[in-house]
Amino acid sequence: MKQQKTMIIVILMLTVALSGCASSDEQESLSGADLSGANLSGADLSGDDLSGANLSSAYLDGANLSGADLSGADLSGADLGYANLSGADMNHANLSGAYLSDANLSGADLNGTDLSGLDLSGTDLSSTDLRGLDLSGANLNFANLNGIDLSNANLVNADLIFADLSNAILNAADLSGADLTGADLTGADLTGADLSGTVLIGADLSNAELRYANLGYANLNSADLTAAYLSGANLTGTVLSYANLYYVYLEGADLTGADLTSADLRESSLKDADLTGADLSNVQWSNTTCPDGTNSDDNGNTCVNNL
Repeated sequence: MKQQKTMIIVILMLTVALSGCASSDEQESLSGADLSGANLSGADLSGDDLSGANLSSAYLDGANLSGADLSGADLSGADLGYANLSGADMNHANLSGAYLSDANLSGADLNGTDLSGLDLSGTDLSSTDLRGLDLSGANLNFANLNGIDLSNANLVNADLIFADLSNAILNAADLSGADLTGADLTGADLTGADLSGTVLIGADLSNAELRYANLGYANLNSADLTAAYLSGANLTGTVLSYANLYYVYLEGADLTGADLTSADLRESSLKDADLTGADLSNVQWSNTTCPDGTNSDDNGNTCVNNL
């Protein structure tokens, strides 16, 4: 493997030398090298200095770039499918149009990188700091985002179908219009997040923190919100039919016009919640605190007359 890597470096250095684009120091580090369109599929470039290099449209599928310095590099249109970029420095790298499906980006430094519209399906982004980054319109289906910090991130219209966002920090993130069908959001912090118009059909939001989140007109049909905190949340026009809302805190939440058909509200608290115009057909009530503060058990096992 070491011999193979040495040969790759030699070939790359010769390429740079022949192009006349680098000094002797740059040849050694490959910093600033012109490798546009190069075929580096499966190459071992782990730990190498490729800062500022031109890797546009390069073939890096399956390549080992773990711990590599790619800061400021041009990776536009590059094929990085299945590449190992764990721990890589990609600070302010240009990834426009790059293909990163099933890549390993765990622990990578993506500060200042624009990830909007990229194919990141199946990628491993665990231990990666994505605070405030632009991931709007990105394909993150089946991606591993377990426990990562996405606070204030832009995920507008992103695809996160069956993504693992368990224990992720998403406070104040913008997820409006995103598709989170079947996503795992157990224990996630979504305090103040914008989830308006989001599709969360069958998603797992058990034990999630959703205080003051905006879920207006979102679709949470059959979603699991067991023991979630939704105090002060906006749920106007939200679809919660067949949702599991067992032991959920909904104090002061706005549920005007919400669809709660066949939802499970046992052991939940709706104190001071606004249910004006909500559809409460076939709701399961048991020891539920009604909006007026009374208990459903004392009201004929329902809250429909104590709103």
